[in-house]
Amino acid sequence: MNKYVFHEDPGHGWLEVDRHELERFVDLSEVSEFSYEKNGKVYLEEDCDAGLFLQALKDSGVEYKLVEKVYRTHDAPIRNYPRFHP
Repeated sequence: MNKYVFHEDPGHGWLEVDRHELERFVDLSEVSEFSYEKNGKVYLEEDCDAGLFLQALKDSGVEYKLVEKVYRTHDAPIRNYPRFHP
């Protein structure tokens, strides 16, 4: 079973995915500029991009588990990462 970290701060959330794995399941041109990328990891914004990836996993029969990482009192550092570019 695949495990993914869902990062959440007081204003938003992102699903952390290895870029190579993302490429296997999703057309990168479909990922919005509201996602971020750093060190081979893509942080898919919660409203559209994360759902796109999770639906692709489901359609492929891949089981997964989400683990939450919550930043309760401050913004997630993800907000300072470079924007995603296909």
